Amino acid sequence: MGIFQMTRTVLRNLAGGPDTRPYPAVPARTGPFTRGHVTFDPATCRSCGLCSRRCPCEAIRLDKEEKVWEIDRMRCIACGDCVEGCPFGSLMMEPEYFSPVVEHVVERYTITYVKPEKPAKKPAEESTGAKEEGADAGA
Repeated sequence: MGIFQMTRTVLRNLAGGPDTRPYPAVPARTGPFTRGHVTFDPATCRSCGLCSRRCPCEAIRLDKEEKVWEIDRMRCIACGDCVEGCPFGSLMMEPEYFSPVVEHVVERYTITYVKPEKPAKKPAEESTGAKEEGADAGA
């Protein structure tokens, strides 16, 4: 009985072809929950460092002094923890996959966000002088 079942399985596999797809030649199927790769927008990054702290495989590195954000694509497992942890929306998960590469890929981005300056405070004597004048006018 076992040899007939094995023969049937072999014949079905020969006639049906492989169950897998040859990925680079045939694009992979994507669905609503597909995790492809992480994308970064340097214009909205505030250099908080939450993404690098939440990355379980340490694929993201942030240098606050030089304003450089790096991601090591060979270490990234596309889990999405960095995307969930970014409070400014600088990271997003794109459903498309990268084409297969052989070399080690580290992407570097220069952070272009410039923190707006705080408005200058008025001197204390000007603000108290205005209150005294208003009090005299009301009397």
